[in-house]
Amino acid sequence: MMSTIARERKGLPKPESQWVAIIRVRGRVNVRKDVEYTLKLLRLHKPNHCVVVRYTPSVRGMLIKAQHKIAWGEIDFDTFYLLLRERGRAVGNKTLTDEMVKEKTDGRYNSVYELAEAIWRGEITFKDLEWLKPVFRLHPPKRGGYKRSVRRLYQEGGALGYWGTDIINLIRKMV
Repeated sequence: MMSTIARERKGLPKPESQWVAIIRVRGRVNVRKDVEYTLKLLRLHKPNHCVVVRYTPSVRGMLIKAQHKIAWGEIDFDTFYLLLRERGRAVGNKTLTDEMVKEKTDGRYNSVYELAEAIWRGEITFKDLEWLKPVFRLHPPKRGGYKRSVRRLYQEGGALGYWGTDIINLIRKMV
């Protein structure tokens, strides 16, 4: 008989140098302290907040721990650029523009696209960019959004847990 942890990990991708988007789906009521701490480490403080991180073994453990509060999956560069361009914010809740990127990076990057490429390739991180917020505040999904229940895992017909590359469609509905 398969253990619960083995069943939960079945079908997950192997940690590589790929990027995953993590979206908080459920709120703060009745959340265990260890799960809330994990969500705090992921910078997911409110529903519909999204972060993009490299998929490493430590992040994988965090995702499995918090899977009953979040939706996550692998994204491509186009989706990352869309998030940064449409929902990226600087400190002070200022919209991210090409002029701002050029000014804040002292001409090193001339546009949001160049900045997105540099982050994607690993040349620079969100920690290096103190003026850029690492969290994207998304709208609730439009036109169908979540699959049925926000209390079930994606594999069971719900909206929680591992979405794979289907997370791209969800993000596009939320931007």
